[in-house]
Amino acid sequence: MLYIIGLGLADEKDVSVKGLEIIRRAERVYLEAYTAVLLVDQQQLETYYGRPVILADREMVESHSDDILAGAHEQDIALLVVGDPFSATTHTDLALRCRQHEPSIPTRTLPNASILTAVGATGLSLYNFGQTVSMVFFTDDWKPSSFYDRVADNATLGLHTLVLLDIKVKEPDLKAMARGKIIYEPPRFMTVAQCAQQMLEVEEERQQGICGKEALAVGVARLGSEDELIVAGTLEELAQVDMGRPLHSLVLCGKKMHEMEWEYVRGFAVDQKKFDRVWKETNKA
Repeated sequence: MLYIIGLGLADEKDVSVKGLEIIRRAERVYLEAYTAVLLVDQQQLETYYGRPVILADREMVESHSDDILAGAHEQDIALLVVGDPFSATTHTDLALRCRQHEPSIPTRTLPNASILTAVGATGLSLYNFGQTVSMVFFTDDWKPSSFYDRVADNATLGLHTLVLLDIKVKEPDLKAMARGKIIYEPPRFMTVAQCAQQMLEVEEERQQGICGKEALAVGVARLGSEDELIVAGTLEELAQVDMGRPLHSLVLCGKKMHEMEWEYVRGFAVDQKKFDRVWKETNKA
């Protein structure tokens, strides 16, 4: 059987008891290491689990999944996923491959905490969230703005938007590849400040008032860990905030923020008076 086991958001101790029991008895244990990362390294996981863990990068999961699935119709294989297994379509695809495999491979999923639910720590109601969007790193000649349309759809309904921030793990150096060498760039993790700045850049082009300087937002970092950080303010303020080490996410607040949500979120505000003023002006609009 292939077990797809959610690890939660922070460290090695967030795994469930059921998940840990399976990890310790499985024939092989893989860690999917590119859709998200834990706040601890591989060695710390192996020490806690008491067994070796095989890193599964994008190429292995997407192009060489047969290596992972080998023998899974007779033995227990564990694939560890940061957060919740089905928060990423990658893992749905892998489960489908198990169904289509000859002979078919039974699967079992063990859920865990995800940013999709943990973001409720901001005080914003999960019932009031719309479509989730992703923000990628801009380059000098590539600044995709398709996220803006979905944010605009959410804004029309007064809903909050969770923005998942780009991570680059084991990305090939394209210049080196052109010379026939395989060299990987250092890992990069987008910050709340970078995301806010990119949203402001796109607003300058679109001019629809969706991601303007006074749009209220909440930045989160390392949710579920002992040093988690939540900061609220305008996008202009968050574009200047330093929230420390990864992982970060951002929520663009909907324009129908309930009074209870406002009262909770304002406790994280960079400037409470400004936050209150913008919220009151937004609710009048």
